[in-house]
Amino acid sequence: MKRSTEERILTTHAGSLPRPEELDDAVERSSEDPGTRSEVLRRSVADVVRKQVEVGVDVINDGEFGKSSWTGYLSERLGGFETRPPQPGASPVVGRDRSIFDEFYSDATREGTLWYRRDGRLRTPPPPVQWVCTAPITYTGRAIVQRDIDNLQAALRDQSVEEAYLPVAAPSSVEPGRRNEYYPSDEAFVYALANALKVEYDTIHAAGFLVQVDDAFIPALWDRLQDTLGLEKYRAFCAMRIDALNHALRDIPEDRLRYHICWGSWHGPHSTDIPLRDIVDLVLRVKAQAYVIEAANVRHEHEYHIWEDVKLPEGKILIPGVVSHATNVLEHPELVAERLRRYAERVGRENVIGGTDCGLGGRVHPQLAWAKLQVLAEGAALASKTLRAV
Repeated sequence: MKRSTEERILTTHAGSLPRPEELDDAVERSSEDPGTRSEVLRRSVADVVRKQVEVGVDVINDGEFGKSSWTGYLSERLGGFETRPPQPGASPVVGRDRSIFDEFYSDATREGTLWYRRDGRLRTPPPPVQWVCTAPITYTGRAIVQRDIDNLQAALRDQSVEEAYLPVAAPSSVEPGRRNEYYPSDEAFVYALANALKVEYDTIHAAGFLVQVDDAFIPALWDRLQDTLGLEKYRAFCAMRIDALNHALRDIPEDRLRYHICWGSWHGPHSTDIPLRDIVDLVLRVKAQAYVIEAANVRHEHEYHIWEDVKLPEGKILIPGVVSHATNVLEHPELVAERLRRYAERVGRENVIGGTDCGLGGRVHPQLAWAKLQVLAEGAALASKTLRAV
């Protein structure tokens, strides 16, 4: 994995980027015209790679255009599950933050403002289903992941980038919302997920790309589980799932792996987020060279102080978010540079790459998403200049 240098701080981002309307339309019509969807997807990936290069991002990806959502995409890549109607009263929208600010969440849910919606078109959602594991879990998505690899490789032929990566979901972030009726324990279920997902991880690595493991639920589930587990039991809950992830990553060199956490990307108070300090040792247990962390939104920006007494292990890299999906306000390049300097001063500039808090696609208006990435590049250039002068 390439690192920043004394001369230049590199930039990247956390994953999803704004999807073109043409691609969404092609996906909706894919059952009628799969050939058109494939061509539009290929063209869209080429375009999003070009745009990343144009705004100055160094380590890029495919915008996650081949996925339906950050973990939902695995519904078409995993065998061993069947769909059923959801249980009466079951709802994924739970948690202490929602209880404390119930009026806000009721209004935001009704008005559709918990997530940015790219356009005003009304869409009929698919019928809600419950995914239930009723047989051994297998990976069935080889052709699909190879399509994503081929599209990114083709898009890179005419572009010059430092490196490229493809994001994947961690076992612990695939687990929520999928019920186990086959394996004898939660641990057996999670390890079965890990063994299946290992195929995807290894395939991307073999293609020459960095592998980024997305694991938002390691920190985000605290909001749902804190009242029933408490901190120590929750840490044990996370530790087992991190061990399962490391099991799945065992054949990939550490310097080809990035690990991304966030506290969920909904536009809400996040008053009950678990502090990074409470799980930072668990995060650093993950077999990865780089850690992509939220660091720009107002609930977590102060946590750079953690690295004054928590030592970043030798050879590791931090990719703090220095522009945020949580606000429409466009960060100033000087603020981005200041945020980067905070981390560089604490862990060393060669151990810092500028990033985003989370994927920008679907979280802010597309025009703002690209503006934030450009500001990221401008701020990194400013930070590089001022750090060279020190």
